[in-house]
Amino acid sequence: MKKNLFITSLLVLVLTACATFEPVKKNVAYRGMYEEKPLTILLMPPINRSTSVEAKEYFHSTLAVPLANAGYYVVPTFLSMEMLKRESAYDAELFLDAPLTKFGEVFGADVALFTIIHRWDKTYGAVIVEIEYLLKSVKTNEVVYSRKGLVNYNTSVSIQSSGGGLAGALISAVASAAATTINTAATKYIDVARIVNNYTFKDMPRGKYFPFNPQEGDEFADQKEFRVNLNSNNYVAY
Repeated sequence: MKKNLFITSLLVLVLTACATFEPVKKNVAYRGMYEEKPLTILLMPPINRSTSVEAKEYFHSTLAVPLANAGYYVVPTFLSMEMLKRESAYDAELFLDAPLTKFGEVFGADVALFTIIHRWDKTYGAVIVEIEYLLKSVKTNEVVYSRKGLVNYNTSVSIQSSGGGLAGALISAVASAAATTINTAATKYIDVARIVNNYTFKDMPRGKYFPFNPQEGDEFADQKEFRVNLNSNNYVAY
């Protein structure tokens, strides 16, 4: 399994390095955001297509903070989730291609965020997550912001050598394997989801409640489809 993880990580790096990416300015990549200037976001229940049953609830709970930090008002999740369940709208997949005007009327939202969890797999030393984000206007049903990412979240722990020679190498290898297994098992869904969301939304145009930056639209946008290796140490939320 360790060999398979190494191959997967290597492929991620190779594909990322080989991919051609022509820089595009934010006001072009996310033209809909700049035209509509949304203020309020409704979080739709995530669409879970992975084999992890728990991923939906944990992932949903981590979406509001990075969006609020980006300058938007997010409809309180405890309120929206309760109402959506009561109105039999908990399965967001039913509304992915349906008119969203009712959600705007009921919640006062300008846009609705759909998230699709394509993959959430725990392997030896890593959690591999594939998430798609679609922010849709409740007025036009147009997608104003979208990103899709394949994230290899490294849960391994580095162990210092316990001595020289073959014996020391063996001890270090055993200790490293044990620590990695424990850390992988202890990795919380919510921690991984938070880092993935923060990485994705760092490229979102800022909302009304974020300090205005007149040059932001001329900044280059990140890739809409990305592959990245992350861990708890090499990424800090904005």
